[in-house]
Amino acid sequence: MPFPVPGRIAEFLRRATVQIRVAGADAQGSGSGLVLTAGQIITNAHVAISNDVIVESWDGTSHKARVVRKDPHADLALLSADTVDAPPAALSSYEPKAGAAVIAVGNPLGFVGAVSSGFVQAVGVIRGLGWRRWVQADVRLAPGNSGGPLADVLGQIVGINTMIAGGLALAIPASTVQRFLSAKSARTLGVTIRPVTLRSPRDVPRPALLILELTKGGAAERASLLPGDILLEAGGQALHSPDDLSAALTHGDLVSFAFHRAGDAKVRRVTVELGQSRQASAA
Repeated sequence: MPFPVPGRIAEFLRRATVQIRVAGADAQGSGSGLVLTAGQIITNAHVAISNDVIVESWDGTSHKARVVRKDPHADLALLSADTVDAPPAALSSYEPKAGAAVIAVGNPLGFVGAVSSGFVQAVGVIRGLGWRRWVQADVRLAPGNSGGPLADVLGQIVGINTMIAGGLALAIPASTVQRFLSAKSARTLGVTIRPVTLRSPRDVPRPALLILELTKGGAAERASLLPGDILLEAGGQALHSPDDLSAALTHGDLVSFAFHRAGDAKVRRVTVELGQSRQASAA
């Protein structure tokens, strides 16, 4: 159930939120973004689908922007647009609790600076959506809200709105955004992988990831993993998809893996020290 949004907070968030559209695309825009510092804008990777984008600020002025960094697995992108005049927003240092009041701002269906409010329903992993943690809230979102802020009643940013699932808005938590901003480069295992399905003795299907290739000198090769190894778990969590693996690599420099080798039913384990090698997936 929505609640009245304090006028000064709504105005601040509307000014800190920009409209983003791919250069040459429809003028209605493809999403939203949030100004964090002078010239730096955070948005979703699925919004910044081109390296050249147009950013429109609260006063209607348009600016050219470029993609500085993008992480498709985290669905985050950092843009640079030095000429944007907007108040910078601050990422919250705490994780909101269930029941906390939150405010969403964005450009749904081309309506610029739309504000909606609601309450946090839960924070955490959602079954079927990999390892990502989400802030789940009953605020009203529509296409065009993606990349815009989810804030508390003081205007602190608790998440970046990303999608709708089961009637709830899902936002990437501020802590995940902060890790994306502070990471110089993504941790990678240095493998090419493909999702596979294993059959247990009871014929119960078990998703897993087959290693097809290793990057020379990469973390997986240094840990003596081999092509043909089948990754079952990382950090104690099942690996259903390449997204699960990517998420597991964000939890630290050391990750423990459970895997099968050469048809051996015995589960082997290894701890990998991650590096900066390339990671890829194969269909």
